[in-house]
Parts: sequence; structure tokens; C-alpha cells
Amino acid sequence: MENVSTDWTKAEFKAYLLTYAARCNFFESEEEKELILSYVNQDQYKKIHKEIEHDNDYRSIQKIMYNLEKFNYSKDDLEHLMTEIKQFLKVDGNIDAEEENLLIGLRHLFA
Repeated sequence: MENVSTDWTKAEFKAYLLTYAARCNFFESEEEKELILSYVNQDQYKKIHKEIEHDNDYRSIQKIMYNLEKFNYSKDDLEHLMTEIKQFLKVDGNIDAEEENLLIGLRHLFA
């Protein structure tokens, strides 16, 4: 397996995760962007966006798994994170089919 370690802060990881979630339906709304920018500054946002654009789905999932372990998320933390992601996906309206599939995948990943 290739090296997927990152030097992200927890806020940068959350921004990466939310960007990954936002892009699951191939569209990142202005509301989603604003919410992501509440975790990181504009430069960090651009850096994360550039990185995620070069990552394929497998690599993104590996980075997510690496950082969940790195930051030692507890079961309660993961439940809270899932709730945050679901609320995030609702920010631009209803959760569409692609977003629902993402939530299902993340639930399995977080288990």
C-alpha cells in the first residue's frame, strides 16, 4: 500500500472529509464551501481542494481511515462526526442519492 500519512491538523482533516462528502455528487455548493471555510482558512481550503482533486476514491478513503486512527476517534466521536456530516450535506437542501450512498459508505468505514 502506498503511503497515505498526512500532517493535517484535526480541523484540516475535517475540512478534507467534508470536501470529500461535498464532492460525492460532483457539485460543491456555496453553502458547503462556506461551512468548510468555518474550519480552515482560505489557504488551507485551497491546499485541501488541490489535494483531493488529485486523490482517487481509494486514496481518499485510505487518508480518512489513517486520520481517524491518528486522531483516535472514539465510538461517540464517530457518531458525532456522522451527525455533522449528515447536517453538512443537508445545508444545500435535501440529501440526494449520491450523498445517501456516501453516508452508507462512511457508516461502514466508521464501524
